Amino acid sequence: MDLILWRHAEAHDAEPGQDDLRRVLTPRGEKHATRMAVWLDRQLPEGVRILTSPALRAEQTVKALGRKYKVRDALSPGASVDDLLEAAGWPDAKCPVVLVGHQPTLGELAAKLLKMGEGTCPIRKGAVWWLRSRQREDSEQTVIVSVTTPERL
Repeated sequence: MDLILWRHAEAHDAEPGQDDLRRVLTPRGEKHATRMAVWLDRQLPEGVRILTSPALRAEQTVKALGRKYKVRDALSPGASVDDLLEAAGWPDAKCPVVLVGHQPTLGELAAKLLKMGEGTCPIRKGAVWWLRSRQREDSEQTVIVSVTTPERL
């Protein structure tokens, strides 16, 4: 199974009293989301499931892709790694899954799947980490297919 972790692009800081879920992308974040979406659209197969956090900044990021997606509360800021794994159906889903979400949870998920111990991998805003589950001998492995940032495209 392929699992694509896409951190939302750069967003404005919250104004005093503003709901964190209502934060929007900066102009730079919009540009980065579009750049990454163009790259992803060329890479993603048909039939991919795309799931996003209900945070406005995550939805704005995934809308740049121009594909159907579903909002999942399990990807909200502060969600657990187990919430993300369950939403994705890892490692048994029949098709690739894109999760559009937040740090530190995406980084914690990457660290767990790559057997890096407790902690988190720093994932840059707007970046994509493409992971793949595979069976080797009698163990399941997670391999990195690609790590891409909008600045590199």
